[in-house]
Amino acid sequence: MQPTARQPEDPVIAIDWGTSSLRAALMSPDGAVIGKIATPDGIMFAGERSFEAIFRELFGPWLAQHPRAQVLASGMIGSRQGWVEAPYVACPAGFRDLADALTLIDVPCMTRIGLIPGLSIEHAGVPDVIRGEETQVFGALTSLGVDEGIFVLPGTHSKWVTVEGGRIIGFRTFLTGEMFDVLRRYSILGRLMTEAEPAAKDGPSAAFDLGYDLSRQGHLLHHLFSVRSRGLFGSTAPADLPDYMSGLLIGEEIREATALIDRGGRPSVYLLGRGDLAGLYRRALAHHGIEATVLDDGMTFAGLFALARMRNSRTEV
Repeated sequence: MQPTARQPEDPVIAIDWGTSSLRAALMSPDGAVIGKIATPDGIMFAGERSFEAIFRELFGPWLAQHPRAQVLASGMIGSRQGWVEAPYVACPAGFRDLADALTLIDVPCMTRIGLIPGLSIEHAGVPDVIRGEETQVFGALTSLGVDEGIFVLPGTHSKWVTVEGGRIIGFRTFLTGEMFDVLRRYSILGRLMTEAEPAAKDGPSAAFDLGYDLSRQGHLLHHLFSVRSRGLFGSTAPADLPDYMSGLLIGEEIREATALIDRGGRPSVYLLGRGDLAGLYRRALAHHGIEATVLDDGMTFAGLFALARMRNSRTEV
């Protein structure tokens, strides 16, 4: 299809299409959210359906009402396992670099989609990547009106992103959430645990604090075995062992990551993530004398909206 000239008065369809879920917002020309979609249609759960079929099913009604809407998508839908791979942009990178590097997909007789590229960097010759988190960070910058800080995105693969002058100058990935899941499900450390969720939403337990305090010594591989030994000797109740292990792992992540932050400049630290997990990180960071601000989960949509407006200020999508 031929490109459609977009105008500032056109709405934006902002899609956060990840591994296990899909979230989207229909946004009015002033950035207000006027419609939402949330489904389990992540890229790993498409089954026999094509991504185009899923898109048509979910977004056909919105596009029927708003045929000129600009459509942008971030997250794993632009990965090698997604619809079309949107190549990584090397750091340092700013908002304009992302806007200029969109990968475009034509959906025949319907619309054109812009996929947000991820970012890449090397540490001692070893590559590291993010995909989706960069949009959250730029959304936070736009919403807060700031151009620097440390942005922490806890989760399966936690990210610590450094921003200076409105550009992402670096980031590091920590496999904290995935390590917790693997150890709990597939290692002997999980044998004595109950099915209670770690770090309950009413606040971290004393077991979490115990694991966190122990993590500050380092020696993670040694201390992880204490998850089993404390269970064997009854020092920690089975229901509290997940919290204890969570404290060890999150503590190790923060111990490593804070050592990489230039504390001389005292950068502001922001947490982007679901409330319960962000609360754990905020509590742990406070033990290091770092006060973190927790942001809501709308930053991805804010970032996509800002990218849409930046993109159509120069060209067509």
